[in-house]
Amino acid sequence: RFDVWVGMLFSNVIMFFVIVTSAAVLFPQGIEVNSAEDAAKALLPLAGSQAYTLFALGIIGTGLLAIPVLAGASAYALAESFHWAFGFSKGLKHAHAFYGVIIIAFVIGLLMNFININPIQALIYSAVLNGITAPIFLYFILKISGDKTLMGRWVNGSWSRVIGWFAFALMACAAIATLVMLF
Repeated sequence: RFDVWVGMLFSNVIMFFVIVTSAAVLFPQGIEVNSAEDAAKALLPLAGSQAYTLFALGIIGTGLLAIPVLAGASAYALAESFHWAFGFSKGLKHAHAFYGVIIIAFVIGLLMNFININPIQALIYSAVLNGITAPIFLYFILKISGDKTLMGRWVNGSWSRVIGWFAFALMACAAIATLVMLF
């Protein structure tokens, strides 16, 4: 639990500073990032002639961290949902559907590079979709985790319920605002 809390704290602090720095540097200059090339160009004032190298290293590093986590998390979620054999301790022969999800996720990621899908736009669309669907999932999680008959002694406590419903309200408002702005 401590490891998860520390990891989440550091990842959110870093994310906060990336957002603040991007807003402080890019917005006043009128720089819009609509492609990977735009992102690399935005680093020119900071990194000079090494901007493209810095950006490439950042993207490669991020990919090496994110791809296995996202593919693995998807494989675990699907395997648990459909009661497939799963886990990296099992071989391909014993957990073929689990490993199949990972392989398919990698192939889809690779194919996106070859069919002219703008990765920045894909990130934006996936973030918007996530922001719109997250309150729906959170609602059901809060309903289930607050149900004494389902959860027994592991039912959410008062503070968890208050914080959870507050987060749900904020996320729902953000999703509604996003939909209003889109249409």
